[in-house]
Amino acid sequence: MTTKFLKQSVLTLGLTVVILACGDSVSKKEYKSPDEEFGELFKEVQLKAIFSDSKIFADASPKGKAEDVMKRYEEEKTKPNFNLKRFVVENFTFTTPNSKYVSNAALSPQEHVNELWTVLTRRTKESSGTLIPLVKPYLVQSGASTETYYWDNYFMMLGLQAAGKDTLMANTVLNFAQLIQDYGHIPTGNRSYYFSRSQPPFFASMVKMLAETKGYEDKLIKTLPQIQKEYQYWMSVDKGSDDAQKQNEARKKGEKAYRKVVFIGKNDMLNRYFDDNDTPRPEAYREDILFASKISGRKANQVYRDLRSGVESGWNFSSRWLRDGQNLSTIHTTDILPVDLNAILYDFELTLASIYEANNQTEYAQSMKQLANKRKVVFDKYFWNESAGFYFDYDFVAGKQTEVYSLAAVYPLFFKLASQAQAEKVAKVLEAKFLQAGGLMTTLNQTSQQWDGTNGFAPLQYLAIQGLRNYGFNDLANRIKQNWVANNLNVYKTTGKMLDKYNVSGSSSGDYPRQDGYGWTNGVLLKLLSEK
Repeated sequence: MTTKFLKQSVLTLGLTVVILACGDSVSKKEYKSPDEEFGELFKEVQLKAIFSDSKIFADASPKGKAEDVMKRYEEEKTKPNFNLKRFVVENFTFTTPNSKYVSNAALSPQEHVNELWTVLTRRTKESSGTLIPLVKPYLVQSGASTETYYWDNYFMMLGLQAAGKDTLMANTVLNFAQLIQDYGHIPTGNRSYYFSRSQPPFFASMVKMLAETKGYEDKLIKTLPQIQKEYQYWMSVDKGSDDAQKQNEARKKGEKAYRKVVFIGKNDMLNRYFDDNDTPRPEAYREDILFASKISGRKANQVYRDLRSGVESGWNFSSRWLRDGQNLSTIHTTDILPVDLNAILYDFELTLASIYEANNQTEYAQSMKQLANKRKVVFDKYFWNESAGFYFDYDFVAGKQTEVYSLAAVYPLFFKLASQAQAEKVAKVLEAKFLQAGGLMTTLNQTSQQWDGTNGFAPLQYLAIQGLRNYGFNDLANRIKQNWVANNLNVYKTTGKMLDKYNVSGSSSGDYPRQDGYGWTNGVLLKLLSEK
């Protein structure tokens, strides 16, 4: 590769190095989403509300081959005595995990969390309906779950690290590496209907965490092909070299975006959350159709895609994605350049650069450093607000920053993308506006969406704490830690459970659903409690 060609690649797509390093796109076994596989039957079951929750049927397994079930359906559906619910019950199986686990509040929080690792471990050797088998045992977020979710695992791994569960940590990385190898990316979860989208790409961070563990130091270099492939996916060239060409053509035509990539300025690119499908989510099929039907002035397929893309963000849902900051009917996720995603990808580029360097691939390393440096300059231009002293998402369609104060602003601190002066200003805003008796608020907007207001989530607390520590704001970091840990422990003392989310305002968290879990809460809490 000539220097001239390398520079040209960086200025145009910035992806040629990765494409050449990865080779051809991966081959994969095809798994159909249930709305595609069962067509009219799936639609009828969901729209007639045979089950209280659309996910129940989306997770069902046919008894025998899908084509045989559909053949029986076509033969029987016109018969006078046909009963749809009876047909479904006779032709599908429904599995709900029941560990028979009963929490013991007499255990210390650490003992409780460590006891739950077994309860939250699943094994799949064969495909079952929409559930995609993984090569190793894996963790789920609650006792009622069968599938694992992508970004949850980074925060569960923090707990595994603190507990010395090295094998489970390695299993997590191996499972995700295999998914990337087979399918080109890590889907939202290991269900066939999640393959059109991913989640915040923490895989490289997971590998780095595992590489800190004795005996796994070489994992960064060994997983280079998978890390490359995931970067390819997020830069929207995962379908092969023809996709890179399509991206280039879209830019020449003056289009603002292509899949997960948004064209900023003459030679710059940033990323967005973007689901490749624009149909109702199978796991929320009826709900999505009814929701979209009530929105005037918008095409239903765009609403579906924005909902799907909101799920990919992990913040499903939040005022971050709402045009009016309040109503879900104004969701426009695909118009938004997110602070958090682009901070993760900055670290992704630096990680690739460091692996290339360690692997004596200096030309590739230099190219990735250039891409990271370029992203950093563009990042400050579009996300930093000097007058507010804070980072905001950017609406590239409207051509302006959003006005939503959110904890996405801690990502540049966690990934060391902020300057010292920027970090200091963010710290002041966190202390003055976000900090509550039970931890940090998710956003300053009180809405009906769960990723807003005084709802607090373990991942964001941890990222904030570590981000502040990166810049020396240890006192504030420790206050957040103390408030959050106390919140967790108080709820555990009264309920014997760890929750998905907590009310950080100081009032009771008793109105939130309780289940045996919760994966990322367990992981972050154990990590924080293990600190000396």
